[in-house]
Amino acid sequence: MKKSAKSSNWMTGIADESDSDIEAQLANHRNLGWKDIEIRNVGGKNICEMSDADFDQVRAAVVETGFSVVSFGSAIANWARPITTPFPKDIDDLRRAAPRMRKLGTSYLRIMSYPNDRLTEAEWKAETFRRMNELVTIAEGEGIVLVHENCDGWASASPENLGELLSKIDSPALRVVFDTGNPVSHGGDIELTTRFFEVALPYIVHFHIKDCVRSSSGIVHTYPGEGECGVENFARELISRGYEGLFSIEPHMASQIHLGGAAVPGLDQRGIYLEYGRKAWELVLRAMS
Repeated sequence: MKKSAKSSNWMTGIADESDSDIEAQLANHRNLGWKDIEIRNVGGKNICEMSDADFDQVRAAVVETGFSVVSFGSAIANWARPITTPFPKDIDDLRRAAPRMRKLGTSYLRIMSYPNDRLTEAEWKAETFRRMNELVTIAEGEGIVLVHENCDGWASASPENLGELLSKIDSPALRVVFDTGNPVSHGGDIELTTRFFEVALPYIVHFHIKDCVRSSSGIVHTYPGEGECGVENFARELISRGYEGLFSIEPHMASQIHLGGAAVPGLDQRGIYLEYGRKAWELVLRAMS
């Protein structure tokens, strides 16, 4: 049955962009009328890497408030872990994350696919596939789904690479979280975003709302629908094809994990996140109409 047009049915966010504290993250989502949360970092520690004691505190806060967790945002294969990073680090994160995911009732674990680090193109591709095959095999055994974000790594270098990864590692344990802002923020344009979207479309199970514009001083992140990333059109196309997953905000306006996760001095991190969430819901509503 199709979900009703209520924000609590459709919306969530990467909550550490609103605050580092889990209770504040939950409160901000409650303020927006949401019932789901995407957990990445709490108190500066990644959900997949923190101690068991710290995780138990996070879990207690989530359970106490009755929230559902839609996804864990791991650092596996991401922008900070190039292809030369010792692979056991990612294996350990995955093994540690799986039981935590079961405790919080989520099956999605966000990953990327290894930025290059001085390897030849052929070496980079071969090592990426070796690692990804092993990660997917573990995920299959754990009953979880690795959701690849089109951000950094071999599969995000081009739509063709993404298509090859998804077709050759043909597993229900490997799917896509599509991020509307990444192609432009990485130097591309709306045409490149469209090509990534078309390749990813059959595999999309989760969706990140991000928007930005190119300027003479670099990339400037904006409220959703105010940039050049075509967020509303992609959301509309996805919904028209029967998508009933969640739309997750990742504003990057007051805080960026790539820059350490701290709020930019002088900006109202919480206020921006709340306004971003309200504008994102208005955009999704328009996409549904």
